[in-house]
Amino acid sequence: MSRYLIVLEKTGTGYSAYSPDLPGCVATGGTRTEVESNMLEAIRMHLEGLKSRGQDIPEPRSESSWIEVPAV
Repeated sequence: MSRYLIVLEKTGTGYSAYSPDLPGCVATGGTRTEVESNMLEAIRMHLEGLKSRGQDIPEPRSESSWIEVPAV
C-alpha cells in the first residue's frame, strides 16, 4: 500500500484536489468527503493506466507542513 499526498482546495462550487506526485491526476467534488473519494478513484485509475502502458509507478515523495507567520 502507498500513501500519496493530495492537496485540497476550496472552490466556488465545492472542492478540487491534486497529487503533487502524480502530475495530471486531479478530481473535484461538492464536499470534502466527495472530493477525497473521487481522488482515491482518480489515483487508482491513474496508477492502473501507468501500469498498463508499462510505465513506472511514481514513489510517493511529497510531504506537507504548516508554517506560522506573524501578523503584519
